[in-house]
Order: sequence, then structure tokens, then C-alpha cells
Amino acid sequence: MLTRPPSGMPDISPFAPAKAAAPTPALRRRAARPTLLATLLALTLVALVTTPPARADQVRGSQSQVLRTLDVDAAWRITRGAGAKVAVLDSGVDPRHHDLAGSVVTGPDFTTGANPRGVPPRRLHGTYMASLIAGHGHGPGGADGVIGVAPEAKVLSVRVILEDDEPGFRDFNSEPKFENVVARGIRYAVDRGADVINLSISKDQPTRQERAAIRYAVSKGVVLVAAAGNEGAGRKTGPYSYPASLPGVISVAAADRGLRKASFSNRNSLVLVAAPGVDIYGAGPGDQYWVGRGTSQATALVSGVAALIKAKYPRMSPALVAQALTTGATRRPSRGYDPGMGFGVVNAARALAEAARLSHHRLAATGAGVQDPALPMASGAKAALAPVRVVRRDPHLITMYGTIALAAGLLACGGLAAMIVMVRRARRRRAHEEADLWTARQWERAPT
Repeated sequence: MLTRPPSGMPDISPFAPAKAAAPTPALRRRAARPTLLATLLALTLVALVTTPPARADQVRGSQSQVLRTLDVDAAWRITRGAGAKVAVLDSGVDPRHHDLAGSVVTGPDFTTGANPRGVPPRRLHGTYMASLIAGHGHGPGGADGVIGVAPEAKVLSVRVILEDDEPGFRDFNSEPKFENVVARGIRYAVDRGADVINLSISKDQPTRQERAAIRYAVSKGVVLVAAAGNEGAGRKTGPYSYPASLPGVISVAAADRGLRKASFSNRNSLVLVAAPGVDIYGAGPGDQYWVGRGTSQATALVSGVAALIKAKYPRMSPALVAQALTTGATRRPSRGYDPGMGFGVVNAARALAEAARLSHHRLAATGAGVQDPALPMASGAKAALAPVRVVRRDPHLITMYGTIALAAGLLACGGLAAMIVMVRRARRRRAHEEADLWTARQWERAPT
């Protein structure tokens, strides 16, 4: 069964936007009062601070630090993502938002039946993520509103989660028929030509179908990017979130404004890279704008960089895309890798430069021995793998046996030391005896 917002269910508690007059052409260029995300799934934490009304161009200005960190201006001299398709597996995307209009293809809703008939989806979290990936702004020259990392990429919206204020949230979170919606969404996105799949979602344990779907996506050359999770506050390490922690998935941590690990971001050995994840502005349904923090936002930004790479090098394998992201990262940890920040903060321009260097290489397993990605990890009679046997050991017995072993070791060392001393004494005694014998012989031979 699904646990903790199932498949990365959004857990949204925003401040309500201010009421506005009926929209007119003159007013549509203004943002609604920016609202604040509290938590988006288990992956979007929010600072609970009110913000004043803002124009859409003020939103663009608020993005400037993040865009500089990712070095997108330099990357856009090479590509702006044209030709790349990013599947956003989320709560749905508003295709009419003026920063996304014309860039969104709406796929199926795999959550159908969870909400009562006639209840429309909110599509907040999905719209937010899509804008960070492929928002193109609006107004003259697209200078207003949200600009995504790959503004010319296309978005394929696949609804696989509900947000926690939707009436069907509880049923969706508990009914077995919705357990594998993420796996179904991944396969749908792959079969519809997605180059990158953004998974700003999280759960405690993956299903067999999700594992198989991810192998299927990787085998088809699709890059999967997922959020490392937001449960890291107060923890030195862990926990692990899925699908981010599955093989073949790029696990993304969140960095704060100082480009250090954000306090809430999970810390584990499967984190690959980091991206800004604090005070991130994005679009919401109904031409609204939101600001929040979390590994969800960091993941969407990295998906945008991956889209730039796939736009320029469409045949590049997921493994090489991951290598370009890690090798091109900035703010690299002093030891080369850190479980909190991975290999560093993603940089779009440097990642594209690394991708150019790697573009002539091929990194994919082929041949008869390669596992069919459509099948489970084992097939036939071995398909149902035996559970891992957990051996529980008595810590008191371990302490006792350890003490005995230590004492025995000390006795052995003492005995060895005594033997060494005795041997040395015997050698000295023998040397003295030989010296006395030699002296006596010399006296005997001396003339009287």
C-alpha cells in the first residue's frame, strides 16, 4: 500500500490568494497575490511568511539569483530546450497559465475515480513544477512571469497524485487500485516520447511495478529525475525516499540560498546532485504565482537542465546525462562527494560543456545477457524472490564474547612478549658463555 503522501502526494496548505475583480486583458498581466506553499507532498516545505502583492515582472526579478546559480544565460546560447519533451508526473498542469500556454500536452489522469464525480483537479503542484522546467513567461518578449530552465521544451502532463485538500485524497492514499499509478505514468510517458521524466514525488517503499517501469524508461534512453525528500531536519543521515533512491534515477537534494544543504533536505548515499530549493518562485493555476522551498523545486530545476542536454544531444544515454550533470557541478564538496549535496550544485552551462565532451561516447548495456526491462528482476520460478533473512543478535552476548576475545588476545600478546624476552635472555646468556670460553682459550694459548 502507498504510504506517506502516496507516490509523492502533495500536502498543500497555502495562504489563500487575495480576492480580485473579474479578469480583464489589462489585469491578466498582473500576478495574483503571491501565495506561499506550506508543504507540497512530502517534498515541498515552505517558509510561512506573508508577501505583498507583486507584478509578474517582479516574479522574474525574484528568479534572478536561481537563474544565475544555474548559469542559464550561458546555456541558452547553446540551446533553450527546443525539441525536448519533459513528462511531469504530478498533480496535473494548468495548460492555460500564460507562462505555459502552448507548451503543455495533457496526458491521462491515472487518479480517475479517487475524487467524486465532477470535482476538478487543483493542479497546483504540477503547474508549479512545470513552470520551473519549461515556463516561457509572457508579455512583450516574454519578459514577465516565470521563465523555466528549458523555456522552449514541451511538457507532457500526467496526473498520478492528488493534493491533500482534494476530497479523494484519503481514498487515493489507501485503495490498492491506485498503488501503481506512478509505474503506469512512467510507461505512458516513455511510450509518448518523453526525453526526461520529472518525479517531484516521494514514498517510503517502491513497488515491483515501479522498479520495472524505471528499468523500462532507462532502457529507452529516458532520463528520470526525482526528489531526495524533505525529512532530513535533525538527522545526520537518511531517510531514503523513492523513486529517487532507485537505480537509474537522478536523486536531487535542495540547497539553501548560500548553496549549502538545506536543513530539511534528506542526506543519504544515493543523493547525486543538488539545486536551489529555498525561496523558489513558480506558477500556479489561474495565472497565480507561488513561492516555496523543497526538493520538489530543486528536482524540477535539474529536470530543466537535463532537458537542455537532451535537446542538444537527443541520443545521449541517461547514464551519460547523469555524468554530465555531476562532472559539470559547481560548489563541489571538498572530498568530491557528500551525502547531503551529492557531487555539488548543478550548473547548466558546465553540464552542456561536459555533455559535448561525452557526446561521442556510448554507455548502454547490450547483448543476450541484458535483463529485459519489461520483466521483474527475476523470471519464472525465481520471480518471487525470497525475503532477506534478518538475524537478530543479543548485544549482551556480543559484549561478553567480545570481552573474552579481547582478554584472550591480551593473554596471547602477553605470552608472545614473554617468549620474546626469554629468547633474548637465552641469546645473551649464550653470548656471554661463548665470550668466556673464548677468553679462557686465549689464556691457555698465551705463553707462560
